Amino acid sequence: MTETTDHRDSYPPTAAFAAAANADASLYQRAVADRDAFWAEQAQRLHWEQPWTQVLDWNDPPVAKWFVDGKLNVAYNCVDRHVLDGHGDQVAIHWEGEPGDSRDITYAELLAEVSRAANYLTELGLEAGDRVAIYMPMVPEAIVSMLACARLGLTHSVVFAGFSPTALRQRVDDASARLIITTDGQWRRGKAAPLKEAVDEALYANGDVPHSVEHVLVVRRTDIEVPWTEGRDLWWHETVAQASPEHRAQAFDAEHPLFILYTSGTTGKPKGILHTSGGYLTQASYTHHNVFDHKAGQDIYWCTADIGWVTGHTYIVYGPLSNRTTQVVYEGTPNFPDEHRHWNIIEKYGVTIYYTAPTLVRTFMKWGREIPAAHDLSSIRVLGSVGEPINPEAWRWYREVIGANSAPIVDTWWQTETGSIMISPLPGVTAAKPGAAMTALPGISAKVVDEEGKAVELGETEANGYLVLDQPWPSMLRGIWGDMDRYRATYWERYAEQGWYFAGDGAKLDADGDLWVLGRVDDVMNVSGHRISTAEVESALVGHSGVAEAAVVGASDATTGQGIVAFVILTAEAKDTGDALIDELKAEVSREISPIARPREIHVVPELPKTRSGKIMRRLLRDVAEGRELGDTSTLVDPNVFEAIRASRA
Repeated sequence: MTETTDHRDSYPPTAAFAAAANADASLYQRAVADRDAFWAEQAQRLHWEQPWTQVLDWNDPPVAKWFVDGKLNVAYNCVDRHVLDGHGDQVAIHWEGEPGDSRDITYAELLAEVSRAANYLTELGLEAGDRVAIYMPMVPEAIVSMLACARLGLTHSVVFAGFSPTALRQRVDDASARLIITTDGQWRRGKAAPLKEAVDEALYANGDVPHSVEHVLVVRRTDIEVPWTEGRDLWWHETVAQASPEHRAQAFDAEHPLFILYTSGTTGKPKGILHTSGGYLTQASYTHHNVFDHKAGQDIYWCTADIGWVTGHTYIVYGPLSNRTTQVVYEGTPNFPDEHRHWNIIEKYGVTIYYTAPTLVRTFMKWGREIPAAHDLSSIRVLGSVGEPINPEAWRWYREVIGANSAPIVDTWWQTETGSIMISPLPGVTAAKPGAAMTALPGISAKVVDEEGKAVELGETEANGYLVLDQPWPSMLRGIWGDMDRYRATYWERYAEQGWYFAGDGAKLDADGDLWVLGRVDDVMNVSGHRISTAEVESALVGHSGVAEAAVVGASDATTGQGIVAFVILTAEAKDTGDALIDELKAEVSREISPIARPREIHVVPELPKTRSGKIMRRLLRDVAEGRELGDTSTLVDPNVFEAIRASRA
């Protein structure tokens, strides 16, 4: 690979880009001058059925109410109003199936589809406030299902289609979902993998333990055989497709629950992050417009995420559609049928804004620059990065090879919990630095502080601290589903005195005051932008009959950001069969959680490093996994444990 030639420290926008950009520096001043007025102005981007009486009610922290008394319909804002404004013929979605089939769906067609789905869900007896689980690959019906739920005030819980039946059941039970929407199967690298079968397995998983699901609605995608329960299971093409395409949306309160999205916690039990309607859609729309500099009717936008993650919710469904975007949605993997797939899609549709994860950028680097170089990528004018901090080398390669050394890169920091982008360069304003998230967006307030909550000093080499958000924001989570105590403890306890939200990420400020995010500081690993808790993987390993105890850490990985490294102690009865056992354990984790959680390495060790209180010292295991000199071992019961661990790794 040739070295990147352009090694500047910062990259300001060109004068031409800045002149035509949606955002200018005055946004920052307006937001500081009057925060409430600023957010009221952003909320005016939407259609409100009933105006709000108060921008923010923060009288009962950490529970925020935004746009108090305001009423709106989220789906109406994403679809109906564009059709009513005369844009019904504009393509909303260029959908590209993995096998090579494709569909263009206009806003008028999307409205008809969403209306049909809303009519049929009403026929099933679902009412505002009920929960619906969506367990689907990247097919148009997945987006239609989300919008139909939003239209009816049904709270959706999208479960990534790569998750196991166990993970699905856990989420269905926690939210008491009345309906699951799924597909017969999904295409993965040219093969049809069953999905409806996983739903059946999930629903029968606990034997006779009852569940809340009344119906399973199935989209035909791969034509594979599916198990069928008469009366419970329904085909989409026999039901939704036959329903009326006319439906009148009704408005809901700004604080009506829009969706629950489960994210890994430091305990084995996933947390159901709850987002509501008015504030969430306001910030989703505002950030999509300004961070990506999106021009309605001109740009072709592509976010490569999956709807199973928050990025797919905010930057495939709600943000882009509220802004009348024409976007590409792709079903499959980036290397099917070969490594040219993404670049072929960009050429085919003339993609202008491309938003992806650092993991994928590093994978493209590994495949070699000659692959993108074989394509005309000149349509690209803005690049985005999401999911984890991007390393400067990958940043520069991305700009040079994919962005023709001119497209600005927006390196976005946010979380499932924050709902939308919080910290990012603005492409027409910021002189971006490779690898830096730069500064909080206008209207957002973030600080880097030490343990005690004191602001860290600029530019000191040791000025690493914790990232906190010291002001409420419109798209913030409104709690953990069914567990407000856990919500307070997880996010607000550490800086309770100051009333700050603790993001769980380390950060530093450089000499210019620009912010760099350093990654997770708790027991949650970030693998290819997917959050997986160490506890979840440990419990999957201990679920194997041969494992007595397990400790899991995230070790830095050149491609995925973090790789999962596990250390296991076998039971007295277990036979160490070497590689065969390791493969069996890796398969167990894939099956229990997801192939994403499959450990990169598993080491069988005689003992784990523990403190006198019995706590496993994961920090030291991380040192071992990354081949570093060990940190302080004085608190360990037996510091010699490491010799045995080192021997097992050798």
